[in-house]
Amino acid sequence: MHLSPEEQIKILKKNCVDLVSEEELLERLKEGKPLRVKLGVDPSRPDLHLGHAVVLKKLKQFQDLGHQVILIIGDFTAMIGDPSGRNTTRPMLSREEVVENAKSYAEQAFMILDKEKTIIRYNNEWLGAMTFADVVKLAGKYTVARMLEREDFAKRYAEGTPISVAEFLYPLAQAYDSVAIQADVELGGTDQLFNLMVGRKIQEEYGLRPQIVMTMPIIEGTDGKLKMSKSYNNYIGFTDEPRDMYGKVMSIPDELIVKYAKLLTDVDDEVLRKMEKEINEKAVNPRDYKMWLAKEIVRQFHGEEKAKDAEEYFITVFQRKEIPEEMPEVKIQAGVYNIVDLLETLKIGSRSEIKRLITQGGVYFDNNRIDNFKANVEISKEHILRVGKRQFIKILAI
Repeated sequence: MHLSPEEQIKILKKNCVDLVSEEELLERLKEGKPLRVKLGVDPSRPDLHLGHAVVLKKLKQFQDLGHQVILIIGDFTAMIGDPSGRNTTRPMLSREEVVENAKSYAEQAFMILDKEKTIIRYNNEWLGAMTFADVVKLAGKYTVARMLEREDFAKRYAEGTPISVAEFLYPLAQAYDSVAIQADVELGGTDQLFNLMVGRKIQEEYGLRPQIVMTMPIIEGTDGKLKMSKSYNNYIGFTDEPRDMYGKVMSIPDELIVKYAKLLTDVDDEVLRKMEKEINEKAVNPRDYKMWLAKEIVRQFHGEEKAKDAEEYFITVFQRKEIPEEMPEVKIQAGVYNIVDLLETLKIGSRSEIKRLITQGGVYFDNNRIDNFKANVEISKEHILRVGKRQFIKILAI
């Protein structure tokens, strides 16, 4: 895609919260060379979710415009743990945990990015090679006073909550990534603004032009309140099964429909305005737009066929209240079983998780809700077990 610098700016600015600075970005684009655009992700957990998709889609825009995208897997920084937005010290991960998590990160990112045009780097390559003298030199390029300007550090310091020296090193380590790869642009969520700005300062200290900083909005999870995170169990993962992904999108509050559509799809502004107007004026049932959104998100990650199947499944199970035609089948010896023992045998979860599901009214046996985890069920023929909203299992007695 060969567009003028001004046309590129118009595309790249869309949905951005912070851009430091537009003038610098325009200046570099006018130089006519592909920019080196960096995104760092720490494999603190093994899976990516739609919160990561927001910034990855912006990275893909740079890629489509002919710029060089560099995805940095923070296999070193993940062992420290990013303190952004934290009110306590983040537990450090072991090297083994980080390596295991990192395996899936790159491949999942390629569900959005073009694999052939993406450079993957692991920051242990340069951070792990630094001597203690190198670290002292790096630490000497930034002051404690500047570090305490960061909101979460300032709050913890004022409250007397411990801040480890390692946490001060995290923004410096992330900044050094930008030195190591000579980044022109770094992307991140709004919670990363401080860290990205440290990158500008440290690049200058090492004699480089400071990177342009771009931040993208943080999206709330399925609860509509907290930011999407596996820690909060409100996430929609890249690798979720299509039917689960569709169902999770359908569970988001109506007020998030437009935000999700704006940040996670390529729908144009005119359609977004129409959608927002009709939802606000109650001119349509928000469920209709949500179904479109759910299908579109599933299509992006799993293809048209799986998206259509997920939609049909949702309509069958949740709108028509029918039992799906296809579901996993298991054969079990005829007899009487305690419901918790039965679900544990079927590997539904741990005993405590199963008990919680039952007390929350999430288990049905032959369309009868089981609300007592001491209850017994009889396996004598063919039975339908429903767990939660979306999981059906056909049990056959033998």
